[in-house]
Amino acid sequence: MNEKIKQNYEAVLSKIAPYRKEREITLLIATKMQSVEDINYLISLGADTIGENRVNELLEKYEGYDKRASLHFIGTLQKNKVKYIYDKVDLIHSLDSLSLAEEINKRCEKIGKVMDALIEVNSGREENKGGIMPECVEEFYHSLSHLKNVRVRGLMTMAPKCTSGEEYLKYFSLTRELFDKLFANDKDAILSMGMSESYEYALEAGATLVRVGSAIFGERKYL
Repeated sequence: MNEKIKQNYEAVLSKIAPYRKEREITLLIATKMQSVEDINYLISLGADTIGENRVNELLEKYEGYDKRASLHFIGTLQKNKVKYIYDKVDLIHSLDSLSLAEEINKRCEKIGKVMDALIEVNSGREENKGGIMPECVEEFYHSLSHLKNVRVRGLMTMAPKCTSGEEYLKYFSLTRELFDKLFANDKDAILSMGMSESYEYALEAGATLVRVGSAIFGERKYL
């Protein structure tokens, strides 16, 4: 099993490599429903960023993680769950309301932490997904400026399920345009786009962080 994971990981790295010649790119290992053993194996191979998208699962696995890797929260985050993870994660990918940002700010203020976060853009305007509608992103970004313990590092989008690369590029390019407008002067800003089935299109559109799980681990299995 480990050998297959290693082969898949190296294959993903090889596809990212050409884009790393022009910009810094982070490969985040999406670890939903994966064992701590497999996660730590990838960290031993050099993976330096992992992401969980369920609070309960993060808490169950937290003590076992190899702490050399940066831990991100990449799923929808409910306001009442912030208290469980604010002291454990380095970056929250799904900031989509002022009330959530204020709760993160309040919790982090108590421990003197500034939480890095990404604004989630609902690029596909999907009713069943979180995120800020594209035309509201700039206003939302500026509405967070008074929060001293939340630092907006960039944007994230979860594109709708698409049937072609051209479709994915439409949503990724829209988010890239917003990113360029808001973060043009920040060379360290993060544009998080693309998952296992779409990360190559996201890289083509300018992503600086891609979230890859099943392309490395294989199809998800329940623990």
